[in-house]
Amino acid sequence: MLTLPVLLANGGPVLWLLLLVSAVAVVVFIERTLHCHRAQINSTEFLNGVRIVLKRENVVEALSICDATPGPVPRLVKTAILNREQGRERVREALEEAGLAEVPRLEERLSLLATIAQLTPLLGLLGTVLGFIQVFMSLQDAGLHAQLGDLSTGVWQALICAAAGLAISIPAHAGYNYLVSRVNSIVLDMERAANEIINIVTEINSTPPANAP
Repeated sequence: MLTLPVLLANGGPVLWLLLLVSAVAVVVFIERTLHCHRAQINSTEFLNGVRIVLKRENVVEALSICDATPGPVPRLVKTAILNREQGRERVREALEEAGLAEVPRLEERLSLLATIAQLTPLLGLLGTVLGFIQVFMSLQDAGLHAQLGDLSTGVWQALICAAAGLAISIPAHAGYNYLVSRVNSIVLDMERAANEIINIVTEINSTPPANAP
């Protein structure tokens, strides 16, 4: 019966490297998932709250709301509020600059997860090749008197490493695609929020004060 101690004992050094790489992939996936969870908010509800505060001309409270809310959308909204008096085009430019700074934060370490997904089958193949090299060395040493036990170690290593490489690569690919979809969703929220906050600050700046003649 196959057990974890048996696999570890017969997988060879490449298997330990694969296990180390898989641990890195798990840590990256969990950290990025939590980051995306914190970054994605209900942007519609958030913008409605900011709109109400800004209509009362309470800019300080609006900025406090942005500071207290995590994620890229509140940071974009804060940028728009700080540049609200410089005209619509300047607000748009400031939001584009802020958005360019936010996207790399969302995509951070995703390339590492993609690299792991691509490399682990190759590492498994390396373990397979090394295992069969060990088989042929045993055949060369034993000649016609080679026994099955002399060959089993190399065959074990070859098969275990091949299986481990695929077993790590498949969920790593799935995790990478999941995180990319989460990032794309957040970026769409950022674009919608940017367009909405431009309209909000433009509308409020063009509205005369209530006590104006």
